[in-house]
Amino acid sequence: MSPRVLRHREVFSLTLAHIDCDAFYASVEKRDDPSLADLPLIVGGGTRGVVTTACYVARRFGVRSAMPMFKALALCPQATVIRPDMAKYALASRQVRDIFLSVTPVVEPLSLDEAYLDLAGTERLHGEPVAIVLARVARRIETEVGITVSIGLSHNKLLAKLASELDKPRGFGVVGVDDSVPFLATKPVRALPGVGPKATMRLATDGLETVAQLQALGARGLRARYGRWGERLAELAFGKDDRSVEPERDAKGISCETTFDSDVADAATLEHRLWPLAEKLARRLRAADSRAASVVLKLKTARFRLLTRRRTLARPTNLATDLFEIGRALMAPEIGAERYRLIGIGAGELVPESVAGAVQDLFAQEGPRPEAKLEQAVDSIRARFGDGVIGHGRGLPERRR
Repeated sequence: MSPRVLRHREVFSLTLAHIDCDAFYASVEKRDDPSLADLPLIVGGGTRGVVTTACYVARRFGVRSAMPMFKALALCPQATVIRPDMAKYALASRQVRDIFLSVTPVVEPLSLDEAYLDLAGTERLHGEPVAIVLARVARRIETEVGITVSIGLSHNKLLAKLASELDKPRGFGVVGVDDSVPFLATKPVRALPGVGPKATMRLATDGLETVAQLQALGARGLRARYGRWGERLAELAFGKDDRSVEPERDAKGISCETTFDSDVADAATLEHRLWPLAEKLARRLRAADSRAASVVLKLKTARFRLLTRRRTLARPTNLATDLFEIGRALMAPEIGAERYRLIGIGAGELVPESVAGAVQDLFAQEGPRPEAKLEQAVDSIRARFGDGVIGHGRGLPERRR
């Protein structure tokens, strides 16, 4: 394990943090079953599945997230395997996020287990430097939620995220302004945001595998090779990242709503207006490579009173049929009590498709769901010929139904 950094000359001047829960799903499971504390634990499921999360004990045997389950168990046959419980993880995530929000309103969740925090200007409010506040946040999460986190503190998002990976678990990494260029020089190009597998292969073909090699080419050389993308690569390679922390990103999640021309009270009309919103939400989730671990229904009454109803899901989804049925169930108790002028449906606690796919494997014995195949086919047709060329019967105008 790498040595802990106890001092840094810029630690009290930096205010942007990335906080990442350590082996989140596995940590929640160990919290709830102390007998697992010292054992190798894999969260995943099915011999045809993949590892969703592996605890740090299992990682010593080479087990990694997204690894095929058969390979993980070959490396660590003594591991305990637990199927994911997304409702439990979503609850823990909300508890962690509430602690974040207690120290700054500028929180940008990235997923259930990580977020950016901007604490600029909060020193006077807390009466302590940001680094001390973050240390207290980590202690609170460990005490109140029962899991641990690793913190990265720096002057921008790129470096804060990389800093949080320096010394997990329970890490507190700091990368100052003066450290930026030499620190990045040690990283592979895939560490830069936006450099995915295809981009990594393209750069490797050109002999560029490390950030140091990008730095050696410089802004002019990268721009000459790759145009505007090369300019962006140069900025990142030299530690320049002007992305701000966006608190609205996941506070609202992804949602769709519509306001009626006249107030509506009957169930049939409300359900008819809910379906296209569920379709639109599902398309947006799939475009974002995400699934919803919770669904929120929004209704605004004729008297402008806002009602919201939420349900956390055991099985994250990005299918319109699922979203519609959940929304309809949430709406049912409200029918007849009021007339409504607006209806909306939203997705919360977004789960990356790569993680949700591991949860989906728990149902692999059923085979691919027909609804998923149908909605993917509709997406393809609409992408080619336009939205109006095909649709579900629920979306037909009411007079034609």
